[in-house]
Amino acid sequence: MSLTEIHSRVRVGKNESDRFPIRNGSKQGDALSPMLFNFALKFVIRRVQANQDGLKLNGTHQLLAYADDFNILEGSIHTLKENAEALVSATREIGLEVSANKTKYMVMSRDQNAGRIHSVRIDNSTFERVEEFKYLGTALTNQNSIAEEIKSRLRSGNVCYHSGQNF
Repeated sequence: MSLTEIHSRVRVGKNESDRFPIRNGSKQGDALSPMLFNFALKFVIRRVQANQDGLKLNGTHQLLAYADDFNILEGSIHTLKENAEALVSATREIGLEVSANKTKYMVMSRDQNAGRIHSVRIDNSTFERVEEFKYLGTALTNQNSIAEEIKSRLRSGNVCYHSGQNF
């Protein structure tokens, strides 16, 4: 099997479709798929980190990446926008795209008005500003507060506890 001549079928119950070609990507479940994706993302990450103006914590630029989730942490809207543009450009170069409807940004600042009048717009997409989001299951807020995370974990614990009462 080569990556240029991949065909597949769809099975529903006992019915199976005719073969059809897969023109983009690799076959689902192929052991090579995650490796190719990681190589592609490494290129993207290096392109974004090439901007030396970004926020540094412990001497390192802050780009969090896990699977296909990216988080760019920056000290200003201007630098965030530059690095987001680099991310969009690098992904486009290798045939991937950033999903505008899944892309959000958050300003973490003690100043309540920080970033309120700015919108992050790249190409024809405007990214939504949020007050909080979940990253790898942990709630992050624009005020850097852990109160919502604690409430969320307590709710999850209560659901688990009460669901076990039926046994």
